Amino acid sequence: MNIKPLADRVVVKMTEAEETTKGGIILASAAQEKPSVAEVVAVGEGGYVDGHEVKMELKVGDKVLIGKYSGTQVKLDGQEYTIVRQSDVLAIVE
Repeated sequence: MNIKPLADRVVVKMTEAEETTKGGIILASAAQEKPSVAEVVAVGEGGYVDGHEVKMELKVGDKVLIGKYSGTQVKLDGQEYTIVRQSDVLAIVE
């Protein structure tokens, strides 16, 4: 099954949280921060949203930063995805 986002929405898959710190300390799952880096899985076509034209600047495969609590989380075929508006994406990670 595929997810095809509409208008200015983007489907992202969150990356795994770090299990160890840079110093080598292993973190318990409760101490790990929710990751904010995600990979773009699908992109809507853009178009007119609320009377304004939206040009999609993201593409599949981009690594992006999103807010910790933004978007709608869905589970499909055992995988968890987050659907956000393009305007909710904070930056592209290069």
